[in-house]
Amino acid sequence: MADERNRPEGLDARCAELEAENHRLAARAQHLEDERNHYQWLAESTTDLISRHARDGTFLYASRAARDLLGYEPEALIGVSAYDLFHPADLADLLNKSPRVYYHAGFYQQTYRFRARDGHYVWFETTSRTRRDPDTGELLDILCVSRDVGRRLSAEANRERLARVVESTTDHVLFMDERERLFYANEAARRLLRLPREGITARLADAYDEGSLVELRDIVLPAVSRYGSWSGELAMRGPGGPVPVLSVVMAHRGPGTKPGHVSLLNRDIGLRKAAEAQAHRHQEQIAHANRLATTGEFASNIAHELNQPLGAIANYASGALLKLDADPSQPAEALRLPLARISEQVARLAERLRHIRDFVRKGQTRPHPIALLEVVDAACRLCEWQFQQAGIGLEHHLPESLPRVVADPVALEQVLVNLLLNALEASRDHPGAKRVSLRARQSGRREVMLTVSDQGPGVPATEAERIFAPFHSGRPEGLGMGLAISHSLMEAMGGELRLLPAAGSGGATFAATLLAEPAPLAASRRT
Repeated sequence: MADERNRPEGLDARCAELEAENHRLAARAQHLEDERNHYQWLAESTTDLISRHARDGTFLYASRAARDLLGYEPEALIGVSAYDLFHPADLADLLNKSPRVYYHAGFYQQTYRFRARDGHYVWFETTSRTRRDPDTGELLDILCVSRDVGRRLSAEANRERLARVVESTTDHVLFMDERERLFYANEAARRLLRLPREGITARLADAYDEGSLVELRDIVLPAVSRYGSWSGELAMRGPGGPVPVLSVVMAHRGPGTKPGHVSLLNRDIGLRKAAEAQAHRHQEQIAHANRLATTGEFASNIAHELNQPLGAIANYASGALLKLDADPSQPAEALRLPLARISEQVARLAERLRHIRDFVRKGQTRPHPIALLEVVDAACRLCEWQFQQAGIGLEHHLPESLPRVVADPVALEQVLVNLLLNALEASRDHPGAKRVSLRARQSGRREVMLTVSDQGPGVPATEAERIFAPFHSGRPEGLGMGLAISHSLMEAMGGELRLLPAAGSGGATFAATLLAEPAPLAASRRT
């Protein structure tokens, strides 16, 4: 106790300071140790390869990611030169660089191939930093962070290949933002729209004609926004006028894409359209030739149609002349009746000639709503004389409640005439065949079906599948074009023609189906 009382007062304070300093140093050392352990844990936990190298590339340290990326245990790499594992071409690229890049500058990046334990090469992207002695400037070691970029490089290569394909394709490819500005056009689109390679300032309205522009804004783009894509036919602007195209419009979706950006892929279908138009004209020419051939078969019918009104005209004219000879002074009123009859017969004759001329004349198929009964009556009148000569009855029945149908009257009449004449030929020499029936009924909400049935021998099962094929005929003298042309004409009008399965009573029944005119809105609401 005496010693403590004799200790200098400043010594206790100094001891306290030293003790506090020791505590601080111990705490700082512990903090540094904790940080070192934390960074060690980070280095060992990251999926990137953390490594430290001597100036000659020798591994001084490798993190545990070496197992997953290269197949090496970290300890197995210690003492191995990283340069020995470089792909030879990539090592040459590195060593051929100026030393300032990877030695003096202290920080550099390199993308290269590095050999794994099983011999295959892994694409690495390595960020390196050199560490030097602050006093002497001597290189102490090189710290590297390496990651596998094989997938990224493969994706970039795929994108590059796709970009080259898009640029070289003959389809017109456009990219558009949410304000209808075109920010990319491939070479084909640039040629068509006369755009520069760089600095495109065009808009959607510069690429498509007015009708297609309205459709794009009102229908296509809303559909793409909702469903992701749309396809259909549009028309682009070209130097010589509209260019018909088959378009696919797709929304840009996925990471990094901006809302409202779309791709417009347009394939020129001008040649296809021209070929379709040529085929349509060819089909019309064949149909016209068929009508001319049918008219040849109608020679006797035409003679009958012309002879009857001409004979009546001659009789009434002779009667009028006889009256005048008997009494030249009689008033003109006495000639009113024969003159009126002559006028009626001339009108009838003109109607017959007009009907025959309309049937024979060449023209395009233009479907529109028509009254079915008028076409059926006209077809039956054309065939009536042949049926009378053959002694075969021709019956037709159409309900008054039938709606109008969408068809071309001349084309539909040609189909019915072909079906009626075929039914007549099938019935002409067949025992028990007495009549041909033409019926019509509404077979759906917007569908009307016409059937032509005969009492002939029917169509054999072996012939049913190819009965509509061109040049196939069941008659030795037949050309085999009537049913083929009729089938094509029905399709051109949006309908179909088919052979119904054989019924128990025998004979053949052909069914022609047509679209019915839509019912008025008020009527449809009432129903």
